[in-house]
Amino acid sequence: MTDQIAPSTTPAPSEPVGPVGSPAMAASTWTVLCVDDEPNILSALKRVLRAEDCRVLQAGGGAEALSVLERETVDVVISDMRMPGMDGAALLAQVRERWPEVARILLTGYADMNATIAAINEGQIYRYIHKPWDETELRVTVRQAVERQRLERERAALQALTASQNEALRELNATLEARVAERTADLRSANEKLQRSYLTSIKIFSSLMELRSGPLAGHGKRTAQLARRVALAMELPPDAVQDVFVASLIHDVGFMALPDSILSKPVGRLTAEELAQYRRHPELGAQAFMALDEHQGVATVIRSHHERFDGSGFPQQLQGADIALGARILAVVDTYDDLLHGHLTGANLTEAEARTLLQRGRGTQFDPEVVDVFLHITQQAKPTQRPLVPTDTESLVPGMVLGKDLVSKEGVLLLSAGHVLSAEMIHRIRRYEKTEGLQIVLDIRLPEPNAAR
Repeated sequence: MTDQIAPSTTPAPSEPVGPVGSPAMAASTWTVLCVDDEPNILSALKRVLRAEDCRVLQAGGGAEALSVLERETVDVVISDMRMPGMDGAALLAQVRERWPEVARILLTGYADMNATIAAINEGQIYRYIHKPWDETELRVTVRQAVERQRLERERAALQALTASQNEALRELNATLEARVAERTADLRSANEKLQRSYLTSIKIFSSLMELRSGPLAGHGKRTAQLARRVALAMELPPDAVQDVFVASLIHDVGFMALPDSILSKPVGRLTAEELAQYRRHPELGAQAFMALDEHQGVATVIRSHHERFDGSGFPQQLQGADIALGARILAVVDTYDDLLHGHLTGANLTEAEARTLLQRGRGTQFDPEVVDVFLHITQQAKPTQRPLVPTDTESLVPGMVLGKDLVSKEGVLLLSAGHVLSAEMIHRIRRYEKTEGLQIVLDIRLPEPNAAR
């Protein structure tokens, strides 16, 4: 775009009129190409511009001017309008097309206004100056043209720098997003691994805890699996489901403080003094978690799993909704497993008999909703699972899935069902087998038919 095209006027006294080397102008040397077919005009232009301390080149016509521009770096072209062969309008039009960064000034007479308008339209000249010119006006116009070109070059450089920086920023953002996604995946994987290790540790602790009593062996695991199914069916949040599962695994941790004489008897055969000690185990178990902030939900479930819905339970005689939902779930599944394995009466009941007793306790001992959900999910057809294949340790390969818990001869849980065997784990199993002088056969679950797809 061109500035307002009008004959230049002499600047006000406050406007800088010093040479380009002054603080108001660029410090670098600049070049002006003067084009006219009259030598005396060229000499006059050179004399006027000498005060600007610039380099002045001369050409006697349009063709010669183009030749000079092809081999020299020029900042401003000053061309006369009337010249033989190629006039000023045609010359400046070519300069605009081939060297658009060069400022263009036209010298014209008052009689050449039509040609001047053509030069404005075709050459987009910066200014036109009437002959005879005012020397100050000519110098100021040239100086302003140079300054404008300098500013244009700086603007272009800044735009190029901004575009380059924006592109670098876009690339950085794209790379950053990829790095964040990769880091998030790594953290998720590490968290899942930590979660598996945590649950495995809890299962091992549960197995060690149950070594003290034969009737209780496996009780924690069975109870935890059932409690998790009920919690999921009741749509508890994931954290609450895990609290119920963990609490169910170790809900009898308080038994560690009781003598073997109590643990070896069914609850229904305890003396009054023994029963009083037995009833302390929920509180003792919860106290073990006092220092663990992140396990207070687990502690609450353990403390309250012997509370009754009607308020006659222990240790706090809580009633109804005052009992944590996780504890109400655990109360049902704990009693169910105790009935099946004779822990309450000494006699193992059938599933039907245990279910009947749960129904009788609905609304008194147990939360009615929990009983209904439990009875519903346990009477549904059990999901079919892929068969288990007995496999000796030499036939194990990485990626196999353990179908049943691996338990030591002392009853300690070594690996839980569902564990995916790695090469390192297979090496540990074989080493354990050799050290203990055993011949271990693991139950490996066959993969789903489309698992390898």
